[in-house]
Formats: sequence, structure tokens, C-alpha cells
Amino acid sequence: MLNRFILIVVFVPLAIILIALAVANRGLVAFTLDPFNPGNPALTVQLPLFVLLFAAVLAGLLIGSSVTWWRQGRYRKLARRRDQELQSLRAVAPAGQQSTAVSRTAA
Repeated sequence: MLNRFILIVVFVPLAIILIALAVANRGLVAFTLDPFNPGNPALTVQLPLFVLLFAAVLAGLLIGSSVTWWRQGRYRKLARRRDQELQSLRAVAPAGQQSTAVSRTAA
């Protein structure tokens, strides 16, 4: 039910806005990688403006996601270490002590 609500409230209006943006910005623009000679045909491509806009948004999402993933690496590493330590402690502890340790932790 929640998935359907999110689909209707968020993604449908977003899709409508993106389609309107694409229709309104169909004109071709020159995208060049040579700032000193913008007329260089080897480094210039003609694309609709909405393609460049969508590519910029996608690049921003990918860069932001990868930076966030990279910055959170130390927390994932710490979680892995703690999980390994927990597994080793569970393997070393006798069966009777495991149940009391779990009941104390749950309380």
C-alpha cells in the first residue's frame, strides 16, 4: 500500500515534470569539450538540451552517491569488525553462557 502511495504521489508528478521538461527543451545545442576553439567539429556534438540536462542530473546523482558511499566506508568497516568479533565470541562461549548473555542483552 505504501509503495503504491509513493508511486502515485512522488513518481507520477516527477515523470510528468520530466516529460514536460523534455518536450519544452527539444532544441539542439552545441556541446563542446574545447573551450579555446568552440567551433572544433571533432570535439563538438549537437544534442537536444534535455539530454544534457538529464545527463547533468545523472552525473550529479552518481558523483554524490559514490562520495557518500566512500565517506561511509569506515562505518561499514567497523560494522564488519564488530560482526567478526561477535561471531568469534559466540564460537568461543559455551552454550549455557550464550543464552544468558542474549537474555541480558535483550533486557
